[in-house]
Amino acid sequence: MMIFVTIVIDYLLHYFHLVYIGRYLGLIGTCIILISFVYSLRKRKIIQSGSPKDFLMMHEYMAWIGSVLLLVHAGVHFNAILPWLAILMLLINVASGLVGKFLLKNASITLSANRQELISSGMSIEEADKKLFFDTITVDAMKKWRVIHLPIAFTLGILSLMHIITILIFS
Repeated sequence: MMIFVTIVIDYLLHYFHLVYIGRYLGLIGTCIILISFVYSLRKRKIIQSGSPKDFLMMHEYMAWIGSVLLLVHAGVHFNAILPWLAILMLLINVASGLVGKFLLKNASITLSANRQELISSGMSIEEADKKLFFDTITVDAMKKWRVIHLPIAFTLGILSLMHIITILIFS
């Protein structure tokens, strides 16, 4: 969906001869993504008010919108390795966030359903927990997917900063 929306926006910019706007979408997209990190501040209790779930939803939507704007900004006009690497890390970061979210959610639902099924079939809670021990360990390990997501986001940030600095120096 993200790639489709990017193509549609890029097409419309070309159709209406507004391609130059793409240059400014990089700055806007970067700002939107930076604002989405308010979720991290809430999660780490630096910001005390507000629902973590609401902040997470805001993070997801803003990061998605910012990513689309950055992809439109990048267009198909890559002429240096640094923008290629930054866009690659952007796509990997979005994918890691989405995959982590959906895999964890589905695994947790499946584990809970299996536990309920075993208990309703007459198994005690302790027996059901023993039978699902390895499944529980797997779900707990999946909860740590952020350990991978955060370094990818950090690498994206470094590459983006390098891109911005080189643009400021060489233009």
